[in-house]
Order: sequence, then C-alpha cells, then structure tokens
Amino acid sequence: MRDFKGRVAVVTGAASGIGRALAECFAAEGMRVVLADVEERALAATTADLVAAGATAIGIVTDVSDGAQMRSLAERAFAEYGAVHILCNNAGVGGDSGPVWELAPATWQWVLGVNLWGVIHGIRAFVPAMLKQGGEGHVVNVASLAGLLTAPGLSPYYATKHAVVAISESLHHELAMAGAKIRASVLCPGFVKTNIVDSGRNRPAHLAIEPTPVTPVAQQRAAMMRMLVDTGMPPSQVATLVLDAIREERFYIFPHPDGVEIYRDYSADVVAGRNPAFDPTRLVASRK
Repeated sequence: MRDFKGRVAVVTGAASGIGRALAECFAAEGMRVVLADVEERALAATTADLVAAGATAIGIVTDVSDGAQMRSLAERAFAEYGAVHILCNNAGVGGDSGPVWELAPATWQWVLGVNLWGVIHGIRAFVPAMLKQGGEGHVVNVASLAGLLTAPGLSPYYATKHAVVAISESLHHELAMAGAKIRASVLCPGFVKTNIVDSGRNRPAHLAIEPTPVTPVAQQRAAMMRMLVDTGMPPSQVATLVLDAIREERFYIFPHPDGVEIYRDYSADVVAGRNPAFDPTRLVASRK
C-alpha cells in the first residue's frame, strides 16, 4: 500500500505509546483514524489532540479482550467511514513478574486476554469485512522481541508475544493462499518509551490479585525494567518504521538493529541444541 490519503486506519491501544504514535503517523498521511483504548480519559485527550491538529478521527472505548466489544468497534468503524484499510492490533500489557509457578491464574487471564485474545478478536472482527472490500489492506500485529526469545520473570508476556508472531505468520500465509490483496506484518520492537511498566492501571478489578511483599531482587528488577523502558526508542520512530513496512509490504518489522543480532544469537543456540541461556546484557542491547 503506497497511497494512504483518505484511507481508514484502526489502532487499538491508541491512547498512548506506540498506538498513539501510529495514529498520529497515519493522520499525518491524510488517513482517517479510529482510535480504540480501554483508558477512556487518555483516549479522549489523544483523539481531541488529533482532531485539533486537523485530523479526521474518532475514539471508541474498547476492551480488546472482549470479543463483543471488538465486534462493536468494527461495526462502528465501518459505519462511520465505510471501510477499513489498515488494522493495527497494538494494545498490550506487561503483567506481573515472577516465577511461572508463583504467578496467579488471574495474571495469566489478564495478559492473555489483552495481548493474545486482543489480536485474535481483532483479526476475527475486521479481516472478513476487509476481505469483502476486495481492495488492498494491511494488518499489523504488535508482538515484541519477546516473541522471538525468552527471559525469566515475565512468562505470560513472553508466551503471548510468541503466540502473536505465530498467528501473524499464519495470517500471512492464509491471506496469500486466499489471493487477497491484504498484507500482514508483525512488529517486534525491543524497549520503547511507553507506559507499559504501569499497565496495571488498566487491570480489570475482577482480575486483581492481593499485593505481596516485594523482595529486594524484585525491586531491583523492576527498577532496571523502568530504566530500560524510559530510555527506549521514541514511539514516533517506531511508527515511522511501521509505515515504511506497510509501503514495502514487509512482514517482519525490527525497529532495533541490535534486536536482530540478539535474535540471531538466540537462534544459533537453538540450532546448536544448547540449553537456553540468559544474558542480561541482551536486555540492555535491545533498547538500541
């Protein structure tokens, strides 16, 4: 897709971070934008900023983990603009950190609901109607470098991102087999300056867990994670790279060059049959 003016883009998790940057980037190209997010006040503010800057945009409060709400989002988008040409399944949460055997089922439900089911619901709600349009389109699923390697402490997050990569690859093949003009991409960034470390602010009450004492090790890990995110790549830079990938019909989007090298090293371990290794310096490198 090279002509964006007048087209329609839908972005989930659009109130902040990568989602907001994508919405701004699409609007700058003359697209009409549908912004979706569960955070109502932030969504309203972001939508108002876009409209004030001259964009044609609407904001729709949506919980991506709820299939009915995603279907409603699709219905609203098509009713408002008559078509959808770009879908960005971007909404995501970080979740709790800890050993697999200690993480609560509610944490798994929350993270899988947003990061995995959000993508599934997005594809199911939008792609059939996009196919019926008969024209070109693009689906961007936001995964992470965490979808291509692993590290201790955030197993629900890593599990969902691996699943998003797999789903996106399947979608790529299936669209090609259907002879569709719709393309797919998967975004695999390293650390980006977003609010993901504070994603608990949007955790549903019914999936809340009792607070537990924070150990010094956990405090140190949390402080390191916040530092890596706060010094990560600007979301606007990621959004520009996504736009380039859509133009070039490129499936894998790696905003961080060092991230590709990290994945190459990780893959070499797999191919060689070596046991999984964890090198904390890889985390630091993945913000570059």
